[in-house]
Amino acid sequence: MKSFTVNGKTMRYQDIGTGEVLLFGHSYLWHSQMWQPQIAALSQNYRCIVPDLWSHGQSDAAPDDMHSLKDYAGHMLALMDHLAIESFSIIGLSVGGMWGTELALIAPERVNALVLMDTFIGLEPEVMHAKYFAMLDTAIATQSFPEPMVPQVLAMFFSAGALQQTPEPDFVTAFRTFLLEISGPQVAEMGRIGKIVFDRRDLMDEVDALNLPVLIMVGERDQPRPVLESHLMLDAIAGSRLVVIPQAGHISNLEQPEFVTQALQDFFEPLAR
Repeated sequence: MKSFTVNGKTMRYQDIGTGEVLLFGHSYLWHSQMWQPQIAALSQNYRCIVPDLWSHGQSDAAPDDMHSLKDYAGHMLALMDHLAIESFSIIGLSVGGMWGTELALIAPERVNALVLMDTFIGLEPEVMHAKYFAMLDTAIATQSFPEPMVPQVLAMFFSAGALQQTPEPDFVTAFRTFLLEISGPQVAEMGRIGKIVFDRRDLMDEVDALNLPVLIMVGERDQPRPVLESHLMLDAIAGSRLVVIPQAGHISNLEQPEFVTQALQDFFEPLAR
């Protein structure tokens, strides 16, 4: 892991491979290692830059002046400047797709292509907004993810098939253990990030300004970001294409790693010629 400083806070990131640059954004409550199956393959032909979101993985808490995902997109642009990377493509899952779209709108001349996975760039639906904020308030107040909350969170991130599989997939076990064991101020800081994510602004009326290849991917069984939302983005983003990932939940790249990796390779290969 390498380090980059923004307003006195240290961001950690992976920098693996050579070639055209792919900037990855992971899901809320995860970290850069989430992308390991895809990085193992794509780094053979591309340079993969994979940061840990603020308060996640090995990155510090967010700078005090970060109030929106647009602010975070600015931090990502600063990282690209720091690395002297003029142009790059973005692969973002969940919050990664949200800030990735903000970055594509901020610097359209620098973003070559955009992959939006298991994400939604419109407003959070009101019912889910209230549910998420209630869960975040509990996590912030207790500085933990209370044990009764953990099954709810797992059901949001994984398909029923993954949760019922025997033996349990390693990524499910690792995520459950993480939720049960993490405590203290970092949880409160992650809660702060969560409120920024779920209180994000609506980009649906702005994406008609995008003029780049866009691939939308979504797990067939994604509960927090259902397939319908991806169809709404498909309609809003001219020239975009949609791939539904079979039998996958929200963390689709781990539930169906080979399918996702192949779809990414198929998308980027013509662009790299």
